[in-house]
Amino acid sequence: MSKELILAIDQGTTGTTALLLTPALEVVTTRNVEFPNHYPKPGYVEHDTDEIWASVGQAVGGALAAVGADASQIAAIGITNQRETSLFWDRETGRPYHRALVWQDRRTADRCRALRDAGHEDLFKQRTGLVLDPYFSGTKAAWMLDNVDGLRAHAASGRACFGTIDTWLAWRLCGAHVTDPSNASRTLLMNLDTLDWDPELLDLLGVPAACLPRIGDSSEVYGRTKGLGFLPDGIPVAGLIGDQQGALFGQACFAKGMAKSTYGTGAFVLLNTGDDKVYSDNGMLTTVAWRVGGEVSYALEGSAFIAGAAVQWLRDGLGLIRRASEIEALAASVPDSGGVTFVPALAGLGAPHWRPEARGLISGITGGTHRGHIARAVLEGIVLQIGDILTAMTNDLGAPLRELRVDGGAARNDLLMQLQCDVLETPCVRPRQLETTALGSAFLAGLATGVWRSADEVSAAWAEDRRFEPQMEPAVLAELRERWTAAVARA
Repeated sequence: MSKELILAIDQGTTGTTALLLTPALEVVTTRNVEFPNHYPKPGYVEHDTDEIWASVGQAVGGALAAVGADASQIAAIGITNQRETSLFWDRETGRPYHRALVWQDRRTADRCRALRDAGHEDLFKQRTGLVLDPYFSGTKAAWMLDNVDGLRAHAASGRACFGTIDTWLAWRLCGAHVTDPSNASRTLLMNLDTLDWDPELLDLLGVPAACLPRIGDSSEVYGRTKGLGFLPDGIPVAGLIGDQQGALFGQACFAKGMAKSTYGTGAFVLLNTGDDKVYSDNGMLTTVAWRVGGEVSYALEGSAFIAGAAVQWLRDGLGLIRRASEIEALAASVPDSGGVTFVPALAGLGAPHWRPEARGLISGITGGTHRGHIARAVLEGIVLQIGDILTAMTNDLGAPLRELRVDGGAARNDLLMQLQCDVLETPCVRPRQLETTALGSAFLAGLATGVWRSADEVSAAWAEDRRFEPQMEPAVLAELRERWTAAVARA
């Protein structure tokens, strides 16, 4: 085995994945360790950071053990993360002041509404490219500052550190209080023009600048590991990128107009707009894709809060399936959903609707409806959300999409991917390596440490597994879209 391995740590909503990659761009192994979400109240979603940290150590140790590798073979570490999940911790003790508030958490809906009612939405959109929604980190920070005893004073003095999960992991791994623009652009606090924290927005949300991390590049050496039980000292931590931007990079979507959709707990579509900040008239977000060598790439983004989580709900909430992998066969057992429509608004509706008050809906049930129809309706609901997003994106860009690159665990589902390209009327291309989120952070870490010379090497290594072509009859698609539009209006 090569003496050089790149370690990618992909810290997600339900677990942590460690991936080992060789300089020849071969994925040696991956290891995933799950951890629980905590739901103290309706609409509240939290993570225990001790549980996250334990999952990181177990995933890294398990990946190394699986291939008999020694940690001394690791040349660099890249981190990718669930982006808007955020927390405060004590700079002196390292202990969190409160559980991390997860991106799905909706407790700040009233604060977002108050900011909109006060006329601030246009300012936030112009400065940050985002909408005022509880999804983003800024109002989560404000809530913790307002509700955790002593936190505001510690934040103002700089003793309390604020960060998204990339920042917290970098702190734990190498002691650096740092983030990158892809994560910072998800906070409602960073100015897209300056790529720095915006004083006026900080003031509106009551967030002290002293608690915020430095915004670096997505690919640089931030520090070196020190004092860890599962890794030796001295390994460069050299890549930071939000999970969806990491997937865009890992899918080699480097050219303007290229797009990808990642199917995980939620579903996330990003379209590379190059060095142009394209502001949406259709509910999309303008965000930073990455900054490498001081050069910035931007993207349009649309997020569906619930994708794979809908399948988990069928398994855990309704008991219709025993394993998530069973849904494809169950949904394929019927030729269509029998008129059943499912709107996956289990945590509100994201882009382009932005309706945090929306709730999940199943309509069209008759005496002839059975498990297969509901399973197929769930898959249709997932892909119809993506259809809404990409219609809005292409309207903003003023150009049709030539293909969609797909990834994430649910992209293994052939029926889901076929339904996706049918709804889009556009080919969907699945790569051989679906762990593109982790690949993106590994590539960035390798670029910072000289393992690879340029992104061209990444493009050359990207390989197609399967290309899905549209097959659905136009009349069938029109009826499906009509039912979907009516159901979304009622959700």
